[in-house]
Amino acid sequence: MQNRFYFKGSFSNIYKKSSKFSEVTSQILYGEKFKILSKTKNWIKIKSSFDNYTGYIQNKNYSKEFKANYKVSSLKANIYKKPNLKTNIFLSLGSKLSVKETNKNYARIDKNKWIKKKDIKKINYKEKNFIKIFKKFLNIKYIWGGKSYKGIDCSALLQMFYYYNNKFFPRDTKDQIKYLKGNLKTNYQKGNIIFWKGHVAMCVNSKQLIHAYGPEKKVLIMPILKTIKRIENTAKLKVKKIAKIKI
Repeated sequence: MQNRFYFKGSFSNIYKKSSKFSEVTSQILYGEKFKILSKTKNWIKIKSSFDNYTGYIQNKNYSKEFKANYKVSSLKANIYKKPNLKTNIFLSLGSKLSVKETNKNYARIDKNKWIKKKDIKKINYKEKNFIKIFKKFLNIKYIWGGKSYKGIDCSALLQMFYYYNNKFFPRDTKDQIKYLKGNLKTNYQKGNIIFWKGHVAMCVNSKQLIHAYGPEKKVLIMPILKTIKRIENTAKLKVKKIAKIKI
């Protein structure tokens, strides 16, 4: 089978099994590259090229031909049928784009699909300010398996910083904790990543962290020490590792 395809929908859930009633394990964004492992009339089993994540998506909205030269830099970018004519379609942060032409304010990414130039950056643009990326998701709903403007989980919040910067990083916390070197020092600093079993948060300074927190049902900034105590008291979990964000 052809081993290089590109997702062309706004975004899609990735399911554990070939059923909409199955667990959602992640999402795939517009322009994301994948391999097809198997195929039925309604479903394809895929492996994402970025992080080798496997799962099922519906058998639609993908293309063989796609050359990404831009990416979405805002959390939620409106698609226009033509300049100044909005649709109800949006692309999420990090979506990869193949820009065909531009005018003063818009870029065309496909037939009858335009996007505002202020919402995009060139594909190789690097955003080293990780806090800027994380804060775009502030107050976005916590959704298990999510990684878009409609909802995101804790490990995706961290992964999206690396995805946006075209750098490999695992999808799930259990793999992220193995991937990064770290220790258990307690003098928290900006850029520290705090891992628990099944949860991760990032320090925005020496006193506060940001995370997609299930009990609060959204992405929010909280005090580091109070959060550690709360997780220990409610989930009976202690910090397992402290690592550092690197780009």
